[in-house]
This record gives sequence, structure tokens and C-alpha cells, in this order.
Amino acid sequence: MSWPRSADDAIARQLELARARPAPWDPPSHAYVVGACFVCFPRGPSGAGSAGDPAWAAAAAVRGVEVTCTVVTGVAGAPFESGLLALREGPLLARAVSALRAQPEVLLVNASGRDHPRRAGLALQLGAELGIPTVGVTHRPLLARGPWPEERRGATSALVIDAEPVATWLRTRAHARPLVVHPGWRTDLATAVAVVAHAAHGARTPEPLRAARRAARTARAATGADARRQG
Repeated sequence: MSWPRSADDAIARQLELARARPAPWDPPSHAYVVGACFVCFPRGPSGAGSAGDPAWAAAAAVRGVEVTCTVVTGVAGAPFESGLLALREGPLLARAVSALRAQPEVLLVNASGRDHPRRAGLALQLGAELGIPTVGVTHRPLLARGPWPEERRGATSALVIDAEPVATWLRTRAHARPLVVHPGWRTDLATAVAVVAHAAHGARTPEPLRAARRAARTARAATGADARRQG
């Protein structure tokens, strides 16, 4: 697995992935393992951050009621720059997922997929590097636009760029703010929605993503980073 180390390399890789057409993945009829990953940085400063910022990356895998998590520590590879999230977070997230005892059959990523300037956000790139089907889950779209869905649970509404559907709003819980669901590596819109709805269990945020987020933030708090930044 070789992650790009410069913006030029990252853009070239994104353009390559945007053109790729891997075999589509379909959720199996039996219970399957849904994973997720999440990375957090020290609280306090605003702005783009810096290369070398301390980071805590967690991955979770959920099958039924069984939840397993792993956390790795490291540093950010770059400042935050929209459209180039892989440079800052990609290797850390890949390490966290690879450290899981059992690899997930599909992975939820807190990043975009085709809703991206080059149609290849981190959700898609991480799946390609790991060889795992992926679905992006975010609170808001990056570039795409579209109306909110109906208030009922399960309602969707397409998010488009230049008339091309690249993601969708999904109401995982009635009257709660919808999430943005992004097709990633080897997944299309219908499959992405099915996976997120399956993993949400009536909550707003899918359980694997909640577990990974909780694990990363707990690890950060255990180091005292939150207290030092707030004190």
C-alpha cells in the first residue's frame, strides 16, 4: 500500500481512481461485518492544522451486537485541504482498519466519494488502497447540491453535480437531520444507502461509525490532550 506524499501525486491518484471501474459489490443475504473508521486531532485550535499534528485513528467492526474496536496513534501527514484529505488522514485510517482482528466486508468512512472535484474522495481512495468496499458518510455534501428528503425514516434525495447524481441525502431517523451517503469503492448509490440503513439500527449515525468515533475520542481524552488544550 503506497499513499501519495504530495498534492500532485494525490491528484494523479484521484484521477486514476475516478476512471477505474472495479467489479461492483453487493451486500450478502446473510449477516455481514460492517466496519467504520474515524480520526481525531487535538481540540482547541481552529484552521487547517499542520503536518505532524498528533492524531488518534480508530476502526470498528460490527456484526449483530458484537462490536470490536482498535485505535492507533500517529501524526497528520499534511494540513487539512479540501479535496486532499488523503494526505492528512489516509495512512492513519488504513493502519487502524488493518489492525482489526477481523476485516470488515464493507467499510464506512467519514469522507466523500464521488462528491469531489475529481470524483474520488477519501472514502473511495481508502477502499481502493485496502481492497475493501466502502461507503462515505458525512453530515454535509462537499460540492453536490440537492433538496432535503421527506421527514420519514428511509427517505432519500439525490445530490448532484452538473446533473450527475454523486451522493444522496438519507433520513436514517424520522425528523432527524439527514446524513449524506456517498458511494465509494465498489459501491453504487443503492448499495451505499442499503448499507447505511442496515447499520443505523434506528439511530441517526450508523453504529460502526459511532463506535469508531467514540474510541478515537476516548483515546485522545486518555492522553490529556483535551485538558491541555482547554486549560
